[in-house]
Amino acid sequence: MSSAKTRAPKSRPVEFALAPVDNTLLANLCGPLDENIRQIETGFDVIIRRRSERFSVTGEQAQLTADAIRHFYAMARQPLSVDDIQLGLVELTNAPVRRIGNGDKLTDGPQLVTRKTELHGRTPRQVEYLKAIQEHDITFGIGPAGTGKTYLAVASAVDAFERDLVQRIILTRPAVEAGERLGFLPGDLTQKIDPYLRPLYDALYDLMGADRVAKLYEKRAIEIAPLAFMRGRTLNHAFIILDEAQNTTPEQMKMFLTRIGIGAKAVVTGDVTQIDLPKGHKSGLKEAMEVLRDVRGLAFTEFRKEDVVRHPLVARIVEAYEKRSQQSS
Repeated sequence: MSSAKTRAPKSRPVEFALAPVDNTLLANLCGPLDENIRQIETGFDVIIRRRSERFSVTGEQAQLTADAIRHFYAMARQPLSVDDIQLGLVELTNAPVRRIGNGDKLTDGPQLVTRKTELHGRTPRQVEYLKAIQEHDITFGIGPAGTGKTYLAVASAVDAFERDLVQRIILTRPAVEAGERLGFLPGDLTQKIDPYLRPLYDALYDLMGADRVAKLYEKRAIEIAPLAFMRGRTLNHAFIILDEAQNTTPEQMKMFLTRIGIGAKAVVTGDVTQIDLPKGHKSGLKEAMEVLRDVRGLAFTEFRKEDVVRHPLVARIVEAYEKRSQQSS
């Protein structure tokens, strides 16, 4: 018995049949060995039983699940991958009910110019975040892991670069030790800090392709460096992203924000629940949220667990930790 089946609440099932009946669409919807159905079951925490085109759904979100299955069925002219299902679940969970079930693309907000042709905000806060980045010179994206803070910031940087709105992309993050000591890692300084910057490389490779990133890196149109390397510089006509900003000190945050030059745009991302600074050190991101909240020209987007765009279980994991944190505080 699956874990979803043991957790799903007892209630009257919602029963329905997909129409018109098309075995190809049905196979594309369900995926190999009904893997897509299991993803939907996990995402909504329900029990799904199927016999051919007939479905029975039990759980608190049974009706929403039925609407989602109809929506995916309308989209199933081509085989649906697990990624299609997981990303679709995020959109459907955050979309108005009237938009569910017709198979239309749930796209809102800015469309970004990257290698990923259908990249867009998948939740209302992601759309708000993308708009804020386009409309403000400095934007803060704050929230739990998996909400797209860094990825959408890098996508916005790539979009601005491709549209010739900036001349270079600069990505930085503090090299703060999270349970491991830099001195014990092998290699020279560059090799020691590379693992801390790897998520930024991965996002760029996904959005631009590894070959193009390598060429732009050689031309210094793309720069990825630890935050300490930003001191003393003035960054003009650049799109600058400070990632993992919860691990900056107040002094580092002030230093970074005062590097912003003419024609530049900056995005600061972080999760204030995952601070790895030594005990007794205040987070620069926390202080910035207090000090800069009312400064004109800055924007703050605060993500929640509902904005998690990863495996359906991630949002539930974030929620469980939040509950434990509230109980212990």
